[in-house]
Amino acid sequence: MKILVCISHVPDTTSKISFTDNHTKFDSNGVQFIIGPYDDYALARAIEIKEATGGTVTVLNVGEADTEPTIRKALAIGADDAIRVNAFPSDSYFVAQQIASIAKEEKYDMILMGRESIDFNGGMVHGMVGEMLGIPSVSPVMKLEVEGGKAKMAREIEGGKEYLEVSLPLVAGCQEPIAEWKIPNMRGIMSARTKPLKVVEPASNDTRTKLSQYQMPAAKGAVKMVSADNVAELVSLLKNEAKVL
Repeated sequence: MKILVCISHVPDTTSKISFTDNHTKFDSNGVQFIIGPYDDYALARAIEIKEATGGTVTVLNVGEADTEPTIRKALAIGADDAIRVNAFPSDSYFVAQQIASIAKEEKYDMILMGRESIDFNGGMVHGMVGEMLGIPSVSPVMKLEVEGGKAKMAREIEGGKEYLEVSLPLVAGCQEPIAEWKIPNMRGIMSARTKPLKVVEPASNDTRTKLSQYQMPAAKGAVKMVSADNVAELVSLLKNEAKVL
């Protein structure tokens, strides 16, 4: 089993976010970066499958040199080797092109990634990669088992779950509870230093979107406290100010 896991390099959710150059650039100063949480689930499941059936797990990141500590963490968790496409991930289409280009050369049985990254939350890359490679793409996948050249999956749909069986190869966008996050141990951290990390140049420079400006969410409004026994006032506020009744 040959598995490719695509990981994103994203700000920790506890980081304070700010922008520079008239809100056109993300300010990374003082920001802690991590593997995308949904990508972490994909990586954990890939390693479980490798341990059960044999094979290899390769991690892929589209990013500049500052993403290498994040890639090394994925290697410490249990991936066998890594590839970094030396380019800023400018948009989903660009990232999907890089993944598809490498996948065409290496012929992976499965390409796993998170259902979305937590910085832009686009949730589009897995679908684009599947289309570019001409193979099935399924997301969000909550359960994944591999038997006899087929993947058996469960995913969330509106009002319930859908159970699917797809022949390999495939692309899957993963989410919890597909696996439990794995924490690198000391042995894994030490071995990650010597595992192969290949740096390649982008296959193309095509993009389909252009960033104009970032914008912070609006500040939260003031809170009004209402006595528990004053139902009339509560109803009035909901109706006349909040306008939800």
